[in-house]
Parts: sequence; C-alpha cells; structure tokens
Amino acid sequence: MAPTNPSQVQKSFLKYQHFFVFAAPVLFVLLVVTAAPTPANAGLDYWLEYWWLFFFFLLGATIVNTVGISGSAMFVPFLIFIFPLLAHELEPETLVKIGLISESFGLSSSAVAFIQYGLVDRRLGLSLVAGSIPFVVGGAILSFYIPEPLFHGALGIALLGAAYLLFTADLAHDDPDGGDGASEGGASGQAPESAPDGGEPVAAGGLPDDDGKLGPAGVGIDEEGTVTRVDREGDTYSYTWSGYLERFANYSVGGAFQGLAGFGIGELGIISMLRTNVPVRVAIGTNHVVVASTAILASLVHVFAGGFLPGAHSLSLASTPWNMVVFTVPATTLGGQIAPYVSNALDTDTITRGVASLFSVISVALFGMAVGF
Repeated sequence: MAPTNPSQVQKSFLKYQHFFVFAAPVLFVLLVVTAAPTPANAGLDYWLEYWWLFFFFLLGATIVNTVGISGSAMFVPFLIFIFPLLAHELEPETLVKIGLISESFGLSSSAVAFIQYGLVDRRLGLSLVAGSIPFVVGGAILSFYIPEPLFHGALGIALLGAAYLLFTADLAHDDPDGGDGASEGGASGQAPESAPDGGEPVAAGGLPDDDGKLGPAGVGIDEEGTVTRVDREGDTYSYTWSGYLERFANYSVGGAFQGLAGFGIGELGIISMLRTNVPVRVAIGTNHVVVASTAILASLVHVFAGGFLPGAHSLSLASTPWNMVVFTVPATTLGGQIAPYVSNALDTDTITRGVASLFSVISVALFGMAVGF
C-alpha cells in the first residue's frame, strides 16, 4: 500500500529533522537580535557578553536529555551557584525564565530525535500533557508571588525528591525485545491492530511497519490491549496503556513544580511510567514530549504574564536577558540531538546516579540559602 500524503510528510520531516531542528534556534536568535526589546546602547559587546554559557548549557542539556528529565533541574542550580561567581546574581524569576526558555528548545530537539527513533508513544504523551496543563499554569503564576527564601526551599525539596526518585529508579537499558511475545505480534500471538499512534494491521506472526516512520518502525495493538512498538533499528517493545491514574497523579504534582521552578514533571513522570511497566527507552522518549510541551507553556507564562497579574513581581518581555538565551538556546538544541546517541551508547543508570548525587548536594545548599546561611 502506498503511503498516504500525511505519512509522506511525516516521514520526510523525520528524515530531515536535523535541518528543521537546527533552523529553529537560528530563526530564534535572528528574531531576538533584530526585534527583542534590549537596552538602548546594546551593541556587539552586549550580545557576546555571555558566549561562555554555550558550553555549560551544552553539557547540561546532553546529560538531562539522556536521562529524560527537565533541563532546568541542571540549569537553575547552575544559575544560582555558578553563574554569580562568573558574572552576577539573578532574580529567582529571571533564572527560572532562562532555564525554561532554554530547555524548551533542548527538549523539543531531543523529543523530535526520539520520535525519529520510533520511541515516543503519542497517545500516552498527549494525554499526560493535557492533564498537567492547569497545574503547570498554576505553578508558573505562583512563581510571581512566592518570596525568595520559599522559592529556594521549594527548589531544594524538588531536587531532593528528584534525587531520591532517580536513585531508586532503574533506568538501565532493558531488553528491547519487550518479552511476552512481542516478536509474535503481541501477548496473545494475534496480529496487532492499528493503534492511535499510527501503524497498520499486520499478518499473524509479523510486526507492525508504519509507512510514516523511518526504517522498520511502527506500532500496533492486539485484542488484549498489548502495544507492540518497533523502533527504527528494528528492536521491539511490548507494554499496555494501563496505569493512567498513577501517572496523572505524578504528572500533576510535577507539573506544579515545573511551572514554579522550571522542573519536576520530568523527574516524577519518568518514575510513574516505569512503575506502570512502560519500557525504559519508550518512557524516556515519551517523557521528552511531555516535558518539552509543559516547558514551552511555562515559558510563555513566565515571559508574558508578569505585566498582567496584579501584585506580581515586576517582569516584562524587556526584562528577559536576551544576550544570555541567544547562546543557551542553540546549546540546548545541540545537546538534545546528541542525547539519543549518548543514551544508546552509555549505561543510562550510571548517568542517572551521578545526576542524583549532584541533586542531593545542591538541595542541601538550597536549604541553607532558604534559612539564611
């Protein structure tokens, strides 16, 4: 069967996604340089002042996208503790804004890369994004009113919780054959039917093959509700969509922290997916879509809502440090593209435990700041 026109468009986009992904930060930088509200005397020195941020954010974006958590979990602590040593202190709402804008590009870049690999469950991701929206918006609005000590305390709690969850999670690569008859078309051995994520009915004993995806990738579902997913390398994964209630609870709480501090939904979300038996690589890929979407939403609230909320901190579009984000956005975009290759080559569990250890140390420092040490 010849692919339909939407399938051709989707497949072409995935095939040339590197061009589209890297065009986005270029257009963003051009728009910022030419149209963003900047100081009246802004010249070349203004735009090049923070060039060195590119390397810090590239490393951070590669790490967090490999694990599948929010970029701001690394960026916000960096801006609190390291950035003042090299430049100057930033207001809490400003550093959260920088972290959210940067991770929006980085996670979107990485999400597209995982989609290209066939490791994103769109049905699962869209339902989680829809359920978390009010909590993300509520947390972002709260950030305009919360005092700085409470902000640091909330940040410390979020990081400590994230560290605990990462320490207890098993993010090592699981066997991609999915088990339970994945190679036979599902748990029951019946041919998987077309799933909302795409895919075509296949012959008994076969595997789904979707014309809209690259390589042999596809997704199908059998009569018992078992999803069989094939990535572009031909590896198969089997799971079900059960466990929505637990995932909704985790993504709701994480969404509130995502809006408030710039991270939280990725850390809580990845745990709930693993607890509901979503394969690790599918969980990481799908979590990227959720975190990227909520980060974009939270960024819009942080950038534009300050001028409309009564009694909110004095924030406006002009207060955004554009000479910082013109370097952090390209860096996180590149890191997002590198992450799937790093995830495939390295032991994700080792990286996860290193990140969790770092979060533990940072959370202690944040608690100290919250109580005035």
